[in-house]
Amino acid sequence: MSAKIGELIFLQQLSKRFKIPSPDYVVEPVSQTEVKNKLQEWGSGIVKPDVLAGKRGKAGTVHKVSDYREAMQLLKKVASTQVGGLQPRTAYMVQAVPADMELFTAITYNSRFLSPSFTVSLKGGMEIESIPDSDKATIPVDVFQGLNAYQASETLTKLGLKGKLNSAIARCFVNQWDMFISTGMQSCEINPWRVTKSGQIFACDFKATFDENNFKSRDIGLQLPEYPSAEEALDEEMRIWSAESHQGQAHVSTLGGKKIFPILFGGGASTIIIETLAQCGGDPMFLSDFGGNPPYERMKKTAEICFRHKLGDASLLLILGGKANNTQIDVTFAAIADALEEWVSQHGPLDIPVVIGRGGPGLVQGLAVMKKTLENLNMPYVFFGPDTPITLVAEYAAKLVNYSEKKVKEEK
Repeated sequence: MSAKIGELIFLQQLSKRFKIPSPDYVVEPVSQTEVKNKLQEWGSGIVKPDVLAGKRGKAGTVHKVSDYREAMQLLKKVASTQVGGLQPRTAYMVQAVPADMELFTAITYNSRFLSPSFTVSLKGGMEIESIPDSDKATIPVDVFQGLNAYQASETLTKLGLKGKLNSAIARCFVNQWDMFISTGMQSCEINPWRVTKSGQIFACDFKATFDENNFKSRDIGLQLPEYPSAEEALDEEMRIWSAESHQGQAHVSTLGGKKIFPILFGGGASTIIIETLAQCGGDPMFLSDFGGNPPYERMKKTAEICFRHKLGDASLLLILGGKANNTQIDVTFAAIADALEEWVSQHGPLDIPVVIGRGGPGLVQGLAVMKKTLENLNMPYVFFGPDTPITLVAEYAAKLVNYSEKKVKEEK
């Protein structure tokens, strides 16, 4: 498991602890007097949302301010404005730092070096992917010896930075490494470091990911905040349910579609099915991946959760997967059938078509169970065997749902 933090937690809990120079700041809610005093001291500030999303500036939630009245209004507005579909935890204002130079640094575990690596560029403020290789340098860091000032200084020299500023910045880089290795981070990025004309250095933006299984991240006493979740209720409930047992996989990711309700099996097959549905206008409600030979109780509860959240809005129920090796089709289909019957008994008749395609152990018995259930519920159905490619079944389902919806509109 991993946990992410942004600039505000860095300012509040890490920068002073690891002697990394950073701007002053205030956090919403904050008094008008304090905001006024800070802006008089700084000259200007930058209002930002505390949200784990990139491109905050492009989203219109980063504002430079010099008037305290405007700052107070923006702090409240930014705190309530979503960025990339995510709700900020709060908003804050940092001291605006006039820059004579900007730098980029990142530390992460690098598969090429089989060790952590340190990347630096004198082109700070840019996305690292857009920086030419000639303007950045990446070096391996021995996990036992760590990054020393000489290595950091030499790297800066290769990029063209020399003199006293080179030494001062190199020491800041060593402190960034100390923070990375001491806290169980998987990666951390400061972009940009801003250097004033007088040579003052400030870490002006920050993001990091922690490995929560690393004892260091648990022992440092860092208080990780709870950010508002962007998960839909179905995703959240399925995530909790999936973690409750190792017997069979039960994964769901909401896609926002409004037509096809997909109960899918087979890992990679699930992704192929969803892509086919999307390309053919099937508008799937979510991506699902069930299987791993779940017992009856596990599969039934899985189906119950999905049905409760989405089935009432669906226009077609699709049960589809490749040919199973060890999943007992009769067991999984019996569980789905029972969950479907219970849903109908609670919510009333469901007048949508059902498309099923599957192969594997117990297929005939499973189809027999589904046939009996669907006929009892008076639901139209089409069955496909293992000889029909899943892409063709998905394409058929997409065409069927669109035809069915068109027919309903015409009858109205």
